[in-house]
Amino acid sequence: MTEKKKNKNSALKVNKGIEQPSSFNPDASNRFKKSRQELLDVESYVKGILDKNRTVLSKAITLVESSLPHHQKIAQEIIEHCLPYSGDSIRIGITGVPGVGKSTFIESLGKSLTNQGKKLAVLAIDPSSERTKGSILGDKTRMEELSVDTNAYIRPSPSAGSLGGVARKTKEIIVLCEAAGFDTIFVETVGVGQSETAVHSMVDFFLLLMLAGAGDELQGIKRGIMEMADAIVINKADGDNLQKAKMAKREYTNALHLFPPADSGWTPMVETCSAKDKSGINKIWELIDQYQTLTKNSGYFIQRRKEQELKIMYETIKANFSESFDNNPHIKLMLPAIENEVLTGKISAYKAAQKLLDSYFKDLR
Repeated sequence: MTEKKKNKNSALKVNKGIEQPSSFNPDASNRFKKSRQELLDVESYVKGILDKNRTVLSKAITLVESSLPHHQKIAQEIIEHCLPYSGDSIRIGITGVPGVGKSTFIESLGKSLTNQGKKLAVLAIDPSSERTKGSILGDKTRMEELSVDTNAYIRPSPSAGSLGGVARKTKEIIVLCEAAGFDTIFVETVGVGQSETAVHSMVDFFLLLMLAGAGDELQGIKRGIMEMADAIVINKADGDNLQKAKMAKREYTNALHLFPPADSGWTPMVETCSAKDKSGINKIWELIDQYQTLTKNSGYFIQRRKEQELKIMYETIKANFSESFDNNPHIKLMLPAIENEVLTGKISAYKAAQKLLDSYFKDLR
């Protein structure tokens, strides 16, 4: 009894307060879901893109990036309608080692172009987590001036685990941006790696950004990436780094002379710049302009684009075949047993693959 009284009169007793309202607003949530689910018809998307409506362009790009079959069907129709209005641009791939200052460089060069009246679209491929598939998508925060420029459009896209971090749908997004009136397209990759091969197959000019200190870094740069580059730019050539940048320029120029001549007839060049101080930026655009003039006059520019289209066609066939194989119900049933046979050494990996493929094609007959 005494214990009960003690607990009753305890200073720790908490009086019942007013019931707090829920932090979740179901009405607002429903409105938000409804607005996200609303789709326009194909004609409205196409009209909006051709009218340079950025909201409609962004919605169309979201459909292109979607993996939902219904969205993909609409997206492909939009692309088909936009194709006749695309192609009239210069597509530039920009890559470089981490910390080279890609975002600062893109903003500096981009502002120089928009000030000349050019319409610039920046497709920044953002790295996705292999585990969660999430992305930071931070390029708009890194390019503060360009993100509010009326002549520029920045679209960060998650790489979604595709080859080397290059978004699978980048080429289709380029078509939509060109139809929306953008005459200059930048495709920024996540860094030096396999992604460069994919980007090289969808751009006209490939620019490799590097830092000073070439003596050590040349050892770490793959020959293939150096061979793909139409220009190498040593960034951060300012202050104490200026002399190092000049030395790096000589090293890279000598290295490029060891490579066979490019099919384009263009001789890759090395330049220095400071994206932070905006020095040397105009010279880089002059290089790109010279390349465009040379390759258009020789016919290489158009021929290369045709070859790129064929390459994308074959890559799409491979991707769709792979997806069809993975989603085949019969293959899904067979896989656990086949995998176990490989792991226990009862069958070779090659024999297992052939067994699965035979079964897949048998289902198609």
